Amino acid sequence: MADNEYDVIVIGAGAVGENVADRAVQGGLKTVIIESELVGGECSYWACMPSKALLRSAALLRAAQKVGGVREAITGELDVPAVLRRRDYVTSNWKDDGQVAWLNGAGIDLIRGHARITAPREVTVTLTDGSIRVIHARHAVSASTGSASLLPDIPGLIDAKPWTSKDATSAQEIPASLAIIGGGVVAVEMATAYAGFGTEVHLISRSGLLGNQEPFAGELVGDALTELGAHVHLNASPTQVHRQSDAGNVELTLSDGTTLSAEQVLVATGRVPHTGDLGLENIGLTPGDWLPVDDTMLVQFEPSAPKNDWFYAVGDVNHRALLTHQGKYQARIAGDAMVARASGKTLSTAPWGTYVATADHQSVPQVTFTDPEVASVGLTAAAAEKAGYRIRVIDYGISNVSGATINADGYVGQARMVVDEDRGVVIGVTFVGADVGELLHSATIAVVGEVPIDRLWHAVPSYPTLSEVWLRLLETYGRPTS
Repeated sequence: MADNEYDVIVIGAGAVGENVADRAVQGGLKTVIIESELVGGECSYWACMPSKALLRSAALLRAAQKVGGVREAITGELDVPAVLRRRDYVTSNWKDDGQVAWLNGAGIDLIRGHARITAPREVTVTLTDGSIRVIHARHAVSASTGSASLLPDIPGLIDAKPWTSKDATSAQEIPASLAIIGGGVVAVEMATAYAGFGTEVHLISRSGLLGNQEPFAGELVGDALTELGAHVHLNASPTQVHRQSDAGNVELTLSDGTTLSAEQVLVATGRVPHTGDLGLENIGLTPGDWLPVDDTMLVQFEPSAPKNDWFYAVGDVNHRALLTHQGKYQARIAGDAMVARASGKTLSTAPWGTYVATADHQSVPQVTFTDPEVASVGLTAAAAEKAGYRIRVIDYGISNVSGATINADGYVGQARMVVDEDRGVVIGVTFVGADVGELLHSATIAVVGEVPIDRLWHAVPSYPTLSEVWLRLLETYGRPTS
């Protein structure tokens, strides 16, 4: 029985689960991680890393074509097979040897198989050879199982065998035409990538693009996609999907009466939690549901249930912020909380404490790797007003900054700063433009640190860089007189 007893059991060996396990082990807890697919998870093999690899090459080529002197030196076109080979290298050819070696070096045990919770602190694993192993946790079990693509209920869609994001990022052949259903991050990034390959792209969104961002972000990205040759269909949804044959094109009928034909159709309309076969029914929870948590990542059971002190949900599965970096942030907090509770410590849940994921609420940073990029943190103007803040919105065209002139000929970009007027602090920032992702951490620090506007005036941006947009935003806001 000793080999089947651990202090901590982590279900899911993606980036989030790895970080939970690592923090637990560093705190002296014997930890095992269970994975049914590849160690490293979605981000390493089918999401963050391969998608950015697919986007990068064409983005660099376009960037070079916007700079005189380099533009004239470019004589060839994008080598798409070489892009795919580079993507394969970035994903380690979908082999997890390196990740497994990291687990071994970190002192984390690995069990390969499908895990189900069968009782409090008990996990039953169906191993890859079909045998069963039951393991017990002395202190904690973490569900770090992530999420999967949502397939909407559109007549004919399932029979058309659509792509999900995993298919789009791992494709070995590029289709001549691609219809993308959705207007969020995955949809616009894949539209950018495949349009860069020369694919005829149809992007279909039931409203605007990037609806959770400032409106100008989606508008600028939509304009850029159109310039790339993509067909952007806004305020439209598929009402019928039909694939002519196993090898035939997919026919789509839209709500506005438009009919489209494409070699492949990609569904990018949202996510669902990987909790359908996790055994939640055995502990009084509903299979297939998201797992709500408190700020230490403990799952919140029904009020009538016994108080939970052992079951954590970390990353996408808790539906707080479906971003790898935010999941890793939660993982560090959850792992440290497990260690502290195992030692008998009572945790403070005051905001911004060691064991509290406060940043999940109003300080989440995100970069959308379209061309132009969209980088944002905190609240949009609309979200801030809805939350009851008295705000002032400051807009500035990044193209007017000297660093933009150096960056590219005809640079197009926009910045917005949302200020809480009652406290005199920045609560939201959005940048749209080439390379603005590298501006985001400065904005994140300003928002998380609640840096007063009058102190930000003393953070002098270097010249001539894109960071000078900070000075222009402050000048537009107005210098304090005290």
